[in-house]
Amino acid sequence: MDIDIAAAESFAASHARIIDRLRLDLLLGVGDRDAVTDQTLTALEAYGNPDGGYGWGLEPDLRSRTSQPGAALCAFEVWADIGADAGPRAQRLCDWLASISMPDGGVPFAMPFEDQTASAPWWTGADTTVSSLQITAAVVINAHKVAIRTPSVASHPWLQAASQYCLDAIRALDGPPSAHIMSYSLRFLDVVADSTPQAADLIDRLVGLLPPDGRMAVEGGADGEMLRPLDYAPEPGTTVRRLLPASVIEKELEGVVTAQQPDGGWPIDWAVSSRAAALEWRGYVTMRSLALLKANGKQI
Repeated sequence: MDIDIAAAESFAASHARIIDRLRLDLLLGVGDRDAVTDQTLTALEAYGNPDGGYGWGLEPDLRSRTSQPGAALCAFEVWADIGADAGPRAQRLCDWLASISMPDGGVPFAMPFEDQTASAPWWTGADTTVSSLQITAAVVINAHKVAIRTPSVASHPWLQAASQYCLDAIRALDGPPSAHIMSYSLRFLDVVADSTPQAADLIDRLVGLLPPDGRMAVEGGADGEMLRPLDYAPEPGTTVRRLLPASVIEKELEGVVTAQQPDGGWPIDWAVSSRAAALEWRGYVTMRSLALLKANGKQI
């Protein structure tokens, strides 16, 4: 089955946020890259706050104006997709993350916020007083990708402290963690594998806890909600990917191809907080699905 790029672009035009339409243009090589990059960065700054963080629904299920760790991971992901020096704005985000970090180096799942309308319960009900391995690892994964081309992020004390927190927290895991913690832990270890000697042993231990098909049910999620091998091993050639059967990965990639819907977009399989979030997530997932296929050598 072939991917219908024209239908995906039409879906994005009718459903996706401006920032995700621009990211799709970058992915597909639409327009002048420098101009589209500038537009994407401008779109990202619409979600920025004076304190250096990001909010305003950059994470679609977290509609609060306030700066949040969940939005920080989204901002880093945009910069990583662009693949250039993210400049002073990324350093300011690191400064903000350092300002909200706990003594152990982690960040809480969410910061306190009062404007909770249309935000999902996992955000509104989060414990704001303790570090979260799930959200800290998610932010750090994308920060390390940005750090490859942004020296101010690579050398920032926040990134060093948060990375050490993740290593310590993963090492302390006792038994199989929840699906999201497992997924982000594996992705974090993959990102730091070349610079962290203990990462390989930790990866071996966690991969050994995976089900044979690599799929993990999400506790408390929607009916049938799963995290799959491509969620925690999205890129070829990584340490985690090499430990997974090639047949499993190929099956999962074919599943991504065939998941394109008649309207041109890709579906979401988790509960969302609002109708707006459902549309925004589908636009995002459509863009990310195509990026995943391209990274894995599929023709798009």
